[in-house]
Amino acid sequence: MPELTFIIHLLTVSLFISTGFVSQCSAQGLTIVRNIGEMPQDNFGRPGLSHITVAGSLMHGLKEVEMWLQTFAPGTHTPIHRHSCEEVFVVLKGSGTLYLAPNSHSKSPGKPQEFSVFSNSTFHIPVNDVHQLWNTNEEEDLQVLVVISRPPVKIFIYDEWLMPHTAAKLKFPYYWDENLHQTTVKDEL
Repeated sequence: MPELTFIIHLLTVSLFISTGFVSQCSAQGLTIVRNIGEMPQDNFGRPGLSHITVAGSLMHGLKEVEMWLQTFAPGTHTPIHRHSCEEVFVVLKGSGTLYLAPNSHSKSPGKPQEFSVFSNSTFHIPVNDVHQLWNTNEEEDLQVLVVISRPPVKIFIYDEWLMPHTAAKLKFPYYWDENLHQTTVKDEL
């Protein structure tokens, strides 16, 4: 009987310890459940943008995926850019325009296709397709949840759609990864 009590005690202590580890993120001791309203947000020098890394591979210990909550004021947009990873958007509120140039194998992106995006819509960006998202709604914010693979990523920024791929400016690490940049980088495609 004392052996059974000892085993129950060990299991209880083991369960208590493992529960403590499960409820904390191994990367920085952050809890698994967090309030988005209390998470740090920044615009990274881009007026009209609010960026929150909801779950980050560098910040929260994830290895292959990152999730952002981004809010674009009317008239705000991303740069024209591409990256060697997939990206999925869910439009939570508002509306806007996605510009997508799937000519990543030509000399330049060329004239992009235009797609209307709206509340409760979703879209994805294939690897290396040049794209830009605009809040073209003059009356309300565009808010999107973004899932991106393989952060940190090398982002190539274009001044305009006819700019040659070879002239695109490399931004690495990107703004929200700068303070958390790791020395080991995943190989590019």
